[in-house]
Amino acid sequence: MGSKGRAWKFGDNITTDHITPSRYMHLRSNLFELSKHAFEDIRPEFSSSVKPGDIIVAGRNFGAGSSREHAPIVIKTLGVSAVIAKSFARIFYRNAINIGLPPVICDTSTINDGDLVELDLQEGIVKNLSNKAEVKFKPLPEEIVRILSEGGIVNYVKKHGGLDKF
Repeated sequence: MGSKGRAWKFGDNITTDHITPSRYMHLRSNLFELSKHAFEDIRPEFSSSVKPGDIIVAGRNFGAGSSREHAPIVIKTLGVSAVIAKSFARIFYRNAINIGLPPVICDTSTINDGDLVELDLQEGIVKNLSNKAEVKFKPLPEEIVRILSEGGIVNYVKKHGGLDKF
C-alpha cells in the first residue's frame, strides 16, 4: 500500500481549526462545501489546488485542538492520500486511521513544499523523488494497514464483520 503525490508542506502545531475553521462547521453535513474551506486561513489556495494523491507533510503536533473528526475527513475528501508529520495529536491520528487516511510519523525535514513524494506503508519508506532523499519510518502495524486498505474502520467492519479477525 503506497501513494505518490505533490507535497503540501505545513509547519508545527497545525490545529483542527486550521484544517476546518470552526466558522464553517455549520457545513459539516456537506463535506464538499466544507472541504472548500480547508486550510483557508493559512494556505488559501489549498482546496482549489490540491490534486488526488497529493500528500500533506507537516512538523510536530499535526491535528492538535478539538477532536473534530471532520478535519481528517475533509483532507481525505479533497483526495489527499496521506499525512506525513513529525508527530500527531493523538485524536487526529486515530480519527485519520478510522476514516482510512494514512498518518505517517517520520522526519519531514528533507521534504519541501511541492516536492514529489512516494510513500510505501509496508516497507516504511518515504522517498522524495525531487531530491532523492529517503526517510525510513516504523511501518504501521498490519492491523492498521488492513483498516486503511479497506478505506477505514466502518468499511473494514462491513466487509469482515468485526475487529475480532485481528
